[in-house]
Amino acid sequence: MSAAPLPWWAETLVAALVILGAAVAALGSFGLVRLPTFFRRIHAPTLGATLGVWAITAATVIYFSVQGFHLFLHAILITFFVALTAPVTTIFLMRAALFRERQHGNPKVPPPSGLPQSKSSLPS
Repeated sequence: MSAAPLPWWAETLVAALVILGAAVAALGSFGLVRLPTFFRRIHAPTLGATLGVWAITAATVIYFSVQGFHLFLHAILITFFVALTAPVTTIFLMRAALFRERQHGNPKVPPPSGLPQSKSSLPS
């Protein structure tokens, strides 16, 4: 079973979206390697993965909608769950990193927001 060829405009649009999605995801991965601290590194892969998945999903919806002659929206569920879970995972990783930095006594890390500050940490 082989698929019928797509119109040129659909092939061009799908190819552009796939390349864009892959490039953004790769850029996020490079940010993970190149940025100096954990707190800076955490954002690049999260944003890159989310935007990359949106571009790949748009390409998938266009490809299968043109190929099957009906609107294909199943792939949007995947993007919805990635967009929903990526920020939650990032928040958990950031909270764990803040906890570890506080345990090590890093003075650059602010105190937890729910606790009152001690008088020694207030500015004079």
